[in-house]
Amino acid sequence: MSAADNKKLMQQIFAAAGNPDPAARDRALFAASLAEDATWTVTGQYSWSRTFTGKQSILNDLHGHVRSLLQERARTVAHRFIADGDHVVIEAKGDNVTRDGVRYDNDYCLVFRLEDGKIKEIREYCDSVLTEKALGQFPAPQARAAG
Repeated sequence: MSAADNKKLMQQIFAAAGNPDPAARDRALFAASLAEDATWTVTGQYSWSRTFTGKQSILNDLHGHVRSLLQERARTVAHRFIADGDHVVIEAKGDNVTRDGVRYDNDYCLVFRLEDGKIKEIREYCDSVLTEKALGQFPAPQARAAG
């Protein structure tokens, strides 16, 4: 796909998922566009910093945890898309409230790498202090019992 095609896909994903009408929000295009072996890296050196590997880990471990902390009306609104080859860089702002009533309106720079119309890599840059202040620390991985 061309840079223009990649940019258009990401614009469609963010338009659907960030719709101002909560009833019209649709995250299905994002999920459908994730490659099975996609990675999402939360950059930095704080409790959320890690790489989520695989579509299910991104949707369940990362997004599932975030959704458990936020009210249903949560969304991220993109306001700039820059495409170069197989990369699309998106500046976005959260429009979120935690279940405890705390505003969580983080600023994001998200770097997506696409391959054949599928999202292969995501790198997330954001205000780590705000993330931990509003959402708390990311849970430590559970130790698996030997069996």
